[in-house]
Amino acid sequence: MVCGFESRPAHQLKAIIKSSHTMTVQVETLDKLERRITLTLPTATINTEVESRLKKLSRTVKADGFRPGKVPMSVVAQRYGYSVHYEVMNDKVGQVFSAAVVEAKLRVAGAPKISEKEGAPEGALSFDAVFEVYPEVKLGDLSTAEVERVSTEVTEEAIDKTVDILRKQRRTFAQRPAAESAVASDRVTIDFEGKIDGVPFDGGKADGFQFLIGEGQMLEQFDLAVRGMKSGDSKTFPLQFPADYQGKDVAGKEADFMVTLKKIEAQHLPEVNEAFAKSLGIADSTVDGLRADVKKNLEREVKFRVLARNKASVMDALVTASKLDVPKALVAGETERMVEAARADLKKRGVKDADTAPIPAEIFQPQAEKRVRLGLVVGELVRANNLQAKPDQLQKHIEEMSQSYEKPSEVVRWYLGDRQRLAEVEAVVVENNVADFVLGKAKVTDKVLPFDELMTG
Repeated sequence: MVCGFESRPAHQLKAIIKSSHTMTVQVETLDKLERRITLTLPTATINTEVESRLKKLSRTVKADGFRPGKVPMSVVAQRYGYSVHYEVMNDKVGQVFSAAVVEAKLRVAGAPKISEKEGAPEGALSFDAVFEVYPEVKLGDLSTAEVERVSTEVTEEAIDKTVDILRKQRRTFAQRPAAESAVASDRVTIDFEGKIDGVPFDGGKADGFQFLIGEGQMLEQFDLAVRGMKSGDSKTFPLQFPADYQGKDVAGKEADFMVTLKKIEAQHLPEVNEAFAKSLGIADSTVDGLRADVKKNLEREVKFRVLARNKASVMDALVTASKLDVPKALVAGETERMVEAARADLKKRGVKDADTAPIPAEIFQPQAEKRVRLGLVVGELVRANNLQAKPDQLQKHIEEMSQSYEKPSEVVRWYLGDRQRLAEVEAVVVENNVADFVLGKAKVTDKVLPFDELMTG
């Protein structure tokens, strides 16, 4: 549907329209991007189409006391006339509006607002269509734009840390003797109960709870209190919840915890040897083969993260260097999509009544405006410099992504077999092309980013 208006009887709807073959469109500028055109539509055209649709409908409509297809037109018109008339009006006004903007060579941003207009010619209906147009995008001098370009090296230390993560994923645990105390890296099983001012609180009690000491799974005070305890020991200790603690009911408050240690298990990490490499499915089941495989995967991850970071820097520079007015309709649409995405996220997290939860749209508006502005700038840059995604670029990008999976060929087919997934890849490739183009013209400052900073940033 190109346009819509309030549902009301046809004789109350007004507008001005001429035949699309002899159309003279007068465009009135209301604001920077806001325009108004007047449309007229002959009532005879409406009546003819309404009659045609009602006749078609009468062939299948059912009514008590009449055989199918034998319901009198008067009954059909009484029951369905209003809704059919509204549909026809909507369709015809949409067609005339589309013809008018084509004739006037306007690019409409968002849906028009159709309103009643007085003083229609005899035998016609009149409407005012108010809408926004896409702005003229003035790209700045990219040679003066300043962009920071980062790079990161996959070091031996980074490989070591990743191998340690792989070892932890395959660690085993064995129960310590009763005489031994709990130390860092042990897995402990505890019962605990917390009270604030002597009163238990929600989430402050658990039985048979397990956690690993020294791995940040518990608040530091809790973690330190359990260290040194033995199986069967109990102790009480105070704990100050941080002011920004996720549990708002206890944030910033002090609690007293009673803890009983039920079991201590020492962790055992597998040795880094050929057996370990083989267990990971490494083709070259040697330690060197393992490290080479880890390095290859890390370099792939680093490449995508560096690219994403540099693209963000480029996009910020593009917005800064360009001048344009942003259509309010596009911002409103983007804001609405962001609100719906927030609702979907809440629903995924199991939040009750996520579909009706109050989410103020205004909190998303600045980001929505930035997205729309950036989209318009990037679109103009792509059009002006032929930066569209080429088929070979799409194929290369998909093949590169597929290397992170066990069966790359199936991943490639999965992407190539769906238009929507392929469109998502195309959008990424276009962004890459834009980033390369801007980096080739802007004032670039290179910065080497430590591996850990890139991966946690």
